[in-house]
Amino acid sequence: MNSTKVKKWGHLALAVIGILGVLVAVTAAVSEPKIHLEPIGHYNTGIFDEGAAEIVAYDAGSQRLFVTNANDGVVDVLDLSDPSSPALLHTIDLPEFSGGVNSVAVHDGLVAVAAENEEKTEPGQAVFLDVDGNLLSAVTVGALPDMVTFTPDGRYALIANEGEPNDDYDVDPEGSVSIIDLSGGVANLSQNNVHTASFSQFNNQRIDPLIRVFGPNATVAQDLEPEYIAVSDDSRLAWVTLQENNALATIDIASAQVISLQSFGLKDHSQPENALDVSNRDDVINITTWPVYGMYQPDAIAAFTIRGQQYLITANEGDARDYDGYSEEERVKDLELDPTAFPDADTLQEDENLGRLTVTTAQGDLDGDGDFDAIWSFGARSFSIWSRQGNLVYDSGNALEQITAATLPEQFNSTNDENDSFDNRSDDKGPEPEGIAVGVINGRTYAFIGLERIGGIVVYDVTNPTSPQFVEYINTRDFSGDAEAGTAGDLAPEGLTFIPASESPNGNALLVVGYEVSGSVTIFNIGQ
Repeated sequence: MNSTKVKKWGHLALAVIGILGVLVAVTAAVSEPKIHLEPIGHYNTGIFDEGAAEIVAYDAGSQRLFVTNANDGVVDVLDLSDPSSPALLHTIDLPEFSGGVNSVAVHDGLVAVAAENEEKTEPGQAVFLDVDGNLLSAVTVGALPDMVTFTPDGRYALIANEGEPNDDYDVDPEGSVSIIDLSGGVANLSQNNVHTASFSQFNNQRIDPLIRVFGPNATVAQDLEPEYIAVSDDSRLAWVTLQENNALATIDIASAQVISLQSFGLKDHSQPENALDVSNRDDVINITTWPVYGMYQPDAIAAFTIRGQQYLITANEGDARDYDGYSEEERVKDLELDPTAFPDADTLQEDENLGRLTVTTAQGDLDGDGDFDAIWSFGARSFSIWSRQGNLVYDSGNALEQITAATLPEQFNSTNDENDSFDNRSDDKGPEPEGIAVGVINGRTYAFIGLERIGGIVVYDVTNPTSPQFVEYINTRDFSGDAEAGTAGDLAPEGLTFIPASESPNGNALLVVGYEVSGSVTIFNIGQ
């Protein structure tokens, strides 16, 4: 960063560092002894920006790690018996099933893989294997199976079928969740064991008006796009993020019925606790308030229990529809703003103010007169905790941008595939929290949040869900290296897996992270 930029940023840095210092001090008082992440093991595919290491799943019995490699259309199997030296054992190739490997999960030695069709709008497959990669069975599921998980009791495998449209947006399959009953044994699995939780019941119902149903000529069931699944401790309920729709679905697993559908709501960025940096053209860190509403639009979701009460935690990444046949994206400077709602529109729409922010054109014209009465942006740049009923319990506000600004001021809101990219993502979704994992260590519950753009893992103690405490931020990216040359370290954390000490190869709790852009996997030892 040049000296002018540093000078401009100085007064903001002092405020940010002060906030962070208070946060850390409070944390020390509340949650001592604190945990600490230490990178101890690393595996690199050598493949840059092709999704070569995205989702990671661990099997304690074999001490193996399963990693989706979208570039090669395989699952890489790593020996994790020595977490400081993970080694590739073999790859699982699924050519007869797969137009792409999207997700992997493991339960007691049973491996499940979500594989999309070569034509993504056609039904995909759920493929079941043993830990050596031997095929056990496969069944057909919905279009674009994007995430797979098991219920805690192992009876069911659940698949989030995203059902994205084709690029022309003239084929739009229904989104759904496939619920696969494994109680009769995987060897006896047939299509009769696959039940579909469909959203078609909502096609003719009045739904929450804040749920975004906006695709061209789409029914509700076509428009809803399941992204990620969390399951209750008792294996009875599943909670599903519908990212593009900014909504949460609750599913009764045994009956494969969607029992509720609700919006996550909007985040008011005009409030000081929700301030954000919206311009990549002002050459400074400027976390401040703006007349903008953020759509939470979480990607990953996880469930955890505190004192018998179940909570949900989400990484509020944000996502837009941007296809050849339809795109909702626009910059604020190119909107026609309502003069009553925005009397200072000319100033707001300057590049160094709000003009560069990417927003949706699908919502915001509240009175239907062709101009925008409200501005809705993608993602909330935060993580949130919700009750099992979907009510907001806590949101981290602007803490993620504040933490990264204080820790890495010269790299603030960098993009994930290029160094020397200060402030590059401020006009989009900032640090983009995407992946999340939750684990219990010495009686306390911790959340690990991966930041897709600037990189790194943010750790919070969530033992008190209404008042989580910041623990640390660690980033294994090398900002002096060359991203394409593979010398920039870990880029774009995607999938996070927590391994409790009781299942860990070295007897310590571990966090395993797959990095999409660098094609790498890092194993963190969690110590105190």
